[in-house]
Amino acid sequence: MSAFSARPGWIAFQSRDFLCFFGSRLFSALASMMIDTAVAWLIYDITDSAFALGLAGLFAFLPSVLLILVVGNVADRFDRRRVLIACYAAIAAASAGLIVCASQAVIDVRVIYALILVFGSARAFSSPASQALLPAIVPQDQFANAVTISSSTRQFAAICGPALAGLIYFLGPAAVFTVTTTFYLGSLALLVPIKPRAAAAPAGEVTWASLTAGFRYIWEKKIVLGAISVDLFAVLLGGATALLPIYAKDIFHVGPLGLGALRCMPAAGALLCTLILAWTGLGGRTGLKMLGAVAVFGLATIGLGLSTSFYMAIPFLIVLGAADMVSVLIRSTLVQIETPDEMRGRVSAVFSIFIGASNELGKFESGALASLTGPVAAVVAGGAGSVLIALLWMKWFPQLRARDQLA
Repeated sequence: MSAFSARPGWIAFQSRDFLCFFGSRLFSALASMMIDTAVAWLIYDITDSAFALGLAGLFAFLPSVLLILVVGNVADRFDRRRVLIACYAAIAAASAGLIVCASQAVIDVRVIYALILVFGSARAFSSPASQALLPAIVPQDQFANAVTISSSTRQFAAICGPALAGLIYFLGPAAVFTVTTTFYLGSLALLVPIKPRAAAAPAGEVTWASLTAGFRYIWEKKIVLGAISVDLFAVLLGGATALLPIYAKDIFHVGPLGLGALRCMPAAGALLCTLILAWTGLGGRTGLKMLGAVAVFGLATIGLGLSTSFYMAIPFLIVLGAADMVSVLIRSTLVQIETPDEMRGRVSAVFSIFIGASNELGKFESGALASLTGPVAAVVAGGAGSVLIALLWMKWFPQLRARDQLA
């Protein structure tokens, strides 16, 4: 054991399996952020349409909805590590498809949408499998620390990924997708040596009751329902980052490199917040902190919408990311702690719809609203809606508001 991994803030790194999981998650998160940035710029550059940007979010979201009753059962009934390997192989193939697509003289946006559907389908399976795998590779007393560190990989990737995509994009979009394909193959390779503890598989055959068990569990567990649903509506209404290509091109006039920088800022705030919380912990009154973070997220979104320059937008994006990270860490830890192992795949599948997929649906909502009202009004309205959601949930979910310690 190294002195570094023995420090309280990094205790999860004592596990070799977690190190591999961490590296795999980092590579996949970097590739995902790069693809999101490059595809968004490519679509807007081709179409010059806010609605076309929104459609990209819709196509990424649809598979999660259509497959929700399947993906959770797959994560609970099959080897979660192998499910992840298969998902990353499919995503790497789709990323390679984007190389071919971007190399054409005339780029058909419909082909891009089709490949986004492939990404969305693979991510629908990978998200619950990844969330359910983590508790099986670290001891329970290290789990909260593992969640915090694991979340930091996505934030680090969200800082470096968009910037890296913006830089490489000057060589052409095909160059970006070549790098992302390589990253996904690396992510897949790091999963191979992981040896998770055997999970308790659900008993009996697959029935309608077993397929919908995740929904029923969340509905009956009000504290989990409140934690998941508050972010569903907040992210759905506050999907301002989907409109950053419009801000970068038409309002701030900073090009793809500026877009990459803008996309980095929320992650910079989130990573800083994550590093602080990894050392200090969340402390008490975690439920109230989560709801307060959602309100701050909404206020920062309003500030972003009203920004008139690149530099004015940066602090609002940093605060937005930091507030979102507080909410994410509390929610992710709370949901996993409150869920039995044999249910984690199905609950995580619903969790993915409420949280991960709501990001994509939020992009569609923001793009559609912006096409009607303009980007500024759409972002400000979304931020105001997020603040309202936080206030309503304080009243409607007193169990969540009163939650003190996570465990």
